[in-house]
Amino acid sequence: MLTTLLQSGLDQAVETVPQPQEMTMSLFDLFLKGGALMWVLLALSIIAIYILGKKWWMIRKAGKIDGNFIREIRSLMHDGKTKSAISLCSRYDSPVARMVEKGIERAGRPLPDIQTAIENTANIEVARLEKGLPTLATIAGGAPMIGFLGTVMGMVQAFFNMASAGNNIDITLLSGGIYVAMITTVGGLIVGIIAYFGYNYLTSQISDLVFKMESTTIDFMDLLNSQQESVPAGGSAGEVNNAAGRTATADKQ
Repeated sequence: MLTTLLQSGLDQAVETVPQPQEMTMSLFDLFLKGGALMWVLLALSIIAIYILGKKWWMIRKAGKIDGNFIREIRSLMHDGKTKSAISLCSRYDSPVARMVEKGIERAGRPLPDIQTAIENTANIEVARLEKGLPTLATIAGGAPMIGFLGTVMGMVQAFFNMASAGNNIDITLLSGGIYVAMITTVGGLIVGIIAYFGYNYLTSQISDLVFKMESTTIDFMDLLNSQQESVPAGGSAGEVNNAAGRTATADKQ
């Protein structure tokens, strides 16, 4: 009898205890909980994704060129068809093609002058490809710091609320403030990771393209050297350059 009463009392006590309710929150709600700095991180993420997509497309487009390009240039230059070689370079929207085109336009000048013109063109092309990468690097380093700033501000607010509560301290004041504060850290790290990996990927792709540009420059300068060496030994360097210049001028006309 006594055991039955005790069991009944326990069952009633368990029934009266409020069951914890499961909290659910969408990503948008979490975003709003993060405060004003989350909008800053959102803007930075849009900028980072825009730069990453734009530069990826530019580098991919710049690296597209026929593997037989330099062979065709060599054949046209050997036949004295300077205008046809320039026309071939114009077909490709590529830094490599523009470098070779600049070298062909300088045909007839001393080799150091031609090489300098090609290098200047290469520097301009590389600068155009690298434009925007410093911004991406800044976002990679700055976004996590902005996230940490939001976390510190949230922690300060949480402890201020606890101090203002006096003796009526509730654990939810601290726990709620902490999880809200950590949202900005998560957002900052996500943006920073995307920008960081994107920056390194683009940098590696540009390095590969620069290597290809340097290789093409060497092949083109070897082509010009071989043309000069094919001139009879009695000809002077000035005659070689003048002959090349006359050939280029006649072909253009």
